[in-house]
Amino acid sequence: MAIEMTIPEISWMRRVIPEGETDYDWVNETSRDLFAGKRVVVFALPGAFTPTCSSTHLPGYDSKYESMKEQDIDEVYCLSVNDSFVMNAWFSSLGIQNVKPIADGNGNFTRHMGMLVKKEAVDFGYRSQRYSMVVDNGRVEMIFVEDGKEDNFAGDPFDISDAESMLNYLTAVRDVRREEIERAANQEDAQDSTDS
Repeated sequence: MAIEMTIPEISWMRRVIPEGETDYDWVNETSRDLFAGKRVVVFALPGAFTPTCSSTHLPGYDSKYESMKEQDIDEVYCLSVNDSFVMNAWFSSLGIQNVKPIADGNGNFTRHMGMLVKKEAVDFGYRSQRYSMVVDNGRVEMIFVEDGKEDNFAGDPFDISDAESMLNYLTAVRDVRREEIERAANQEDAQDSTDS
């Protein structure tokens, strides 16, 4: 399936301890900072501290982090429509060591991705649809969107955006992707030789 989708240009304020500092401060991050020149995995979920997100989704990606990096992935991010304080507390409470948070508190990234849905039946307001994707230099390479992408959907499907499904995809395309990159580099070298 061909996907013609790019990542929206968004900025977030992230609460972190800047390098060389001892106290938390606000740091501006942009989608360019996270995605330009990198191949990353992003998985999005409805909310921090919620059952499936806490028991399986986030811990699953954290445990498979190194295996994903072996598949030519530069970084793994967890996105939720929560503020940075909540995301930091949630990651800390679960002992997350590898996955990095994206606190999309205003829902701007999620809205521009077409993934912002209402979860009013459980008093969540606007949240992200559950999905995962591979982003290569700002272009969506593959996306796995769970069923029920509609406002106030009654269920919370968790069948295709999990870490194991993502790792299966990455493993399946790794060799073909590497061959294509090598072929393109060889063609570029040959073109450069003929131009000289």
